[in-house]
Amino acid sequence: MKKINFIFALVTLAVGMSFTACGTDEPTDNTNNNTSSNEVIVSSNITANTTWFKDKTYILAGRIFVVDGITLTIEAGTVIKGQAGSGANATALVVARGGKLMAEGTATSPIIFTSIADEIKSGEIASPNLEPNFDGLWGGLIVLGKAKASLKGDVTEANIEGIPPTDLNGFYGGSDDADNSGVIKYVSVRHGGANIGEGNEINGITFGGVGSGTMVDHIEVVANQDDGIEWFGGSVSVSNAVVWNAGDDAVDTDQAWSGTLDNFAVVCGDATDHALEIDGPEGSANAGHTVKNGWIKGNAASELGNWRSNAQGAFENLYFFNFDAGMADGRGDFDLDDASAPNYGTSLTFANLEITTDSMDLTKIFKDGTDANATKVSAPTSAGADLTVFSNWTWTATAGNLQ
Repeated sequence: MKKINFIFALVTLAVGMSFTACGTDEPTDNTNNNTSSNEVIVSSNITANTTWFKDKTYILAGRIFVVDGITLTIEAGTVIKGQAGSGANATALVVARGGKLMAEGTATSPIIFTSIADEIKSGEIASPNLEPNFDGLWGGLIVLGKAKASLKGDVTEANIEGIPPTDLNGFYGGSDDADNSGVIKYVSVRHGGANIGEGNEINGITFGGVGSGTMVDHIEVVANQDDGIEWFGGSVSVSNAVVWNAGDDAVDTDQAWSGTLDNFAVVCGDATDHALEIDGPEGSANAGHTVKNGWIKGNAASELGNWRSNAQGAFENLYFFNFDAGMADGRGDFDLDDASAPNYGTSLTFANLEITTDSMDLTKIFKDGTDANATKVSAPTSAGADLTVFSNWTWTATAGNLQ
């Protein structure tokens, strides 16, 4: 994972502390208003239906939950910033089971979640002061629901990673696959992944047991120290997603997630481990998901994908390129582990995998027989994504990385 510059982290922490110490007016709807600077410090859980407006900047001063039965509405163009913190003090916005997030940005006014160190304002796309590989500066966005997840011991619920197990608002799972956690549309999450314990970081966007009634469309994750987007069970589908500079895996699936990821782009960074890391069920509940229409740009440090732990699902129309330097060193491959290999051709299928590569034999890249589904191309033909949907509103596209 990418290491944070120590001096920069100290500066960020100091900035966060200065905001916490600011004088505030009387609390309204679980926030404190700093009217002189149009900043709203959010220091306690959202316990009443609340709207955040684009003419304010909202500062998360801790782990903030939208609790059961409550809706948080975020206006298009709003900027939300997390204070610095790690461990139990890591900042994050968490939609608890039964809560709803109505975050409906637009192509001209996306909603941006970022670090307090970011000087970005509503209406801007690129950070004016942070590089797109600075990560771990705050936590991230976590959405929890009541849909099924395949959990160890066949329990019906569990505590999501990234949240201390003592926090009961951090549970996900249940039996309602149609559960609705709201709308997340034209949302960009940046510079997150704060560490809360040894080997336990927060993903850019986490979906835990999120149901199919939830709408997720047009999302971006930039510079997260852990995974970009991760699903833990649930049935929610996601369309038009882009991940740039993930510190671990760009796209990670677990616990028999049964939704679809359609039309997505991955731009691997220097610290990205796998573009795709796919895990299977942990209990007896069995389901696969569909991942299709992906455009995946590699890096010498990164592998195409790894299918582990009885992984299942359908993977189709995926285009890979820029992995050659890593494959020359024995990395960059596309493989199935011993537990997933028996599923190949039945509950685990691949179709129309395309790759641009200089000289590598496909059998050395697409292992365990998956080369039968792969073709060398000089440019994508029928695989890949519609990249035009990311134009203008994503930092990834405006920085010239989707070409």
